[in-house]
Amino acid sequence: MSKVSVDFGLCESNGVCAGIIPDVFHLDDQDYLHIRQDEVTPANRDRILEAVRQCPRQAISITEDPA
Repeated sequence: MSKVSVDFGLCESNGVCAGIIPDVFHLDDQDYLHIRQDEVTPANRDRILEAVRQCPRQAISITEDPA
């Protein structure tokens, strides 16, 4: 199973990803980024890949979770 992950050491919480796919990424009132759902599914894969591409700090990645 694929999962989305964020390197919070790189993340600037600018919210580009939350604007692309808010059901996966959420920016709270204190400007902290949270992952709402980390599972990459056929329904959300394209938008997650777009968030990966558009992240200004390249802090988002998709990893394979070993079964």
